[in-house]
Amino acid sequence: MRTIANLFRSSPFAPLQSHMERVSQCVQKLELLYDAYTKSDYEQIEKLAAEISELEHLADLAKNEIRNNLPRGIFLAINRADLLDILSLQDTIADKAEDTAVLFTMKHLEPLPEMAEEMKIFVEKNIKSVNEAHLILKQLDELIEASFGGKEAHLVSEMVDNVAFMEHEVDMIQVKLLKKLFALEDKLPYSSFYLWTHIFRTMAALSNTAEKLANRVRMVLDIK
Repeated sequence: MRTIANLFRSSPFAPLQSHMERVSQCVQKLELLYDAYTKSDYEQIEKLAAEISELEHLADLAKNEIRNNLPRGIFLAINRADLLDILSLQDTIADKAEDTAVLFTMKHLEPLPEMAEEMKIFVEKNIKSVNEAHLILKQLDELIEASFGGKEAHLVSEMVDNVAFMEHEVDMIQVKLLKKLFALEDKLPYSSFYLWTHIFRTMAALSNTAEKLANRVRMVLDIK
């Protein structure tokens, strides 16, 4: 409790940044999990999925503590509702990382060499979009010092646009993956085909939510 209160005293954005650090830890492990899949290391997949679930739980605890201790005073740089919206989007990213990890544990998915190149890029782009959104959150203190203007605001605006572009790239890659998946429909067990469609959709939600988070920050700060 005192930890969150102290964070709010040091910076109105510090609790959000602290929570986003935990969210980021969930997402980063997806790269290791995908690498374990490419090696058919199903034991490692289970281990990493459990680690991601634990990290998501810790992020949930941090989220709840922030909500329970969020000041209602007028000193906040942004209003309470906007701060909670940003927190909710960050929470969704952690949820989707956990959901993706759990889906990989549903069965021993067979290697798909026909899709390996696009899948690797797909995973990396989703993670990168979250990393970029994370960097935006790290810039908020500098924006306060600059009164939400100047080169700091311009930098954040460019970063928001970059997240949006990465989300578009993820969409395009997802289309390619789905086309290749449907081309393999007769060769794959239905359970695998069905599971892959869910994995693609759930993982793509990472970049989609990262874009929403970045745009929400821009709207809240009124950065043009």
